[in-house]
Amino acid sequence: MPAGLIALALGGFGIGLTEFVIMGLLPEIATDFGVSEAAAGWFITGYALSVVVGALLVTAAVTRLPRKPVLIGLLVLFIAGNFLSAIADSYQAMLIGRVVAALCHGAFFGIGSVVAAGLVPAHKKAGAIAIMFTGLTAANVLGVPFGTFLGQNLGWRSTFWAITIIGVLALIGIALMVPRTEEGAAASSLRSELGAFKSGQVWLSIIVTILGFGGMFGAFTYIAFTLTDVSGFDPRAVPWLLVLFGAGLFVGNIAGGKAADKSIDKTLTVILAGLVVVLVFFGLTAASPVATLFSLALMGGFGFATVPGLQMRVMHFAATAPTLASGANIGAFNLGNALGAWLGGVTITMGLGYTSPIWAGAAITVAALLVMIAAAAAARRGGAAQSVSAQQAAPDVVREPEEAPVA
Repeated sequence: MPAGLIALALGGFGIGLTEFVIMGLLPEIATDFGVSEAAAGWFITGYALSVVVGALLVTAAVTRLPRKPVLIGLLVLFIAGNFLSAIADSYQAMLIGRVVAALCHGAFFGIGSVVAAGLVPAHKKAGAIAIMFTGLTAANVLGVPFGTFLGQNLGWRSTFWAITIIGVLALIGIALMVPRTEEGAAASSLRSELGAFKSGQVWLSIIVTILGFGGMFGAFTYIAFTLTDVSGFDPRAVPWLLVLFGAGLFVGNIAGGKAADKSIDKTLTVILAGLVVVLVFFGLTAASPVATLFSLALMGGFGFATVPGLQMRVMHFAATAPTLASGANIGAFNLGNALGAWLGGVTITMGLGYTSPIWAGAAITVAALLVMIAAAAAARRGGAAQSVSAQQAAPDVVREPEEAPVA
């Protein structure tokens, strides 16, 4: 395994920790700043919206620059944002810190995906992206529970100091371990990067990303209410149950990456179909604690198994200029989060109960599956069937790829 992948994964771990750990610290932060729970929620909402903005604007701004210095610069932004959060003396200062940290999120994973794919042979590209995203899944499995524990016992600021240190370590790792990639970056201009969006397949892939991730997060956003009010678990057990969900994310990410290296479209179709089945099963058996344990792990596994394939698919159809499209797809994951959370909230407001977000998530995932089937059929008609493995899917660091056909 290239050492650069480990450095990229560490950066992903820090960014994932920044995004998710605050959910367990909101009560302490709201009390410290003297704001309502809804106002404190903007530390999450504002972060997500800034990820989308950063995924597009920041990536577009740096598309012609060498990728390694860009990754280092993004981590400097990440460190600065978390440092501001750690020392924030007001609600507004904390929100600014969150926004600054979020601006690097989409660009880091978007550009990092291209760099990761270029560090390995052609037939291992999706697996390399999965390794980078392992940092994000590890943040859910290990980082969030530990970060929450640290914040609750030493004050919430200690968590952000810890994240700042992780950012520094990731920066050093990328500076030392990731090779320079001037050749890959120089070949792309902003015009060529924007030109990738002429591909209908790029847009279909982004739609699948929004709907597929939206389905999982539609069920997951309100999972604490489902676990306590429907499944009957003690509220104190919820953090440890979420570790089970995180373990599913970790396994699914690796398995999905390996499968996507063999056939992207077949893998995504099977995984999305499996996620539909899991969500339907969860909706029917949520009152059973034992069944819920299996559903949590499987929901995380199937939900995150789509990530390497979805990222590779976008990069494939934007093969000659993948950086901006890759970043846009990272933004699409966050749009999916917002869509799923919104629709799940609507079902609860309608009085449909705490299993209704699960059913809403299943419906969104069915839509993702239908779009994926249509996209795969169109790709086959265009002579770009993904059964040809991912060998043509992403550019190497120093070699220009063959241009992928557009369906």
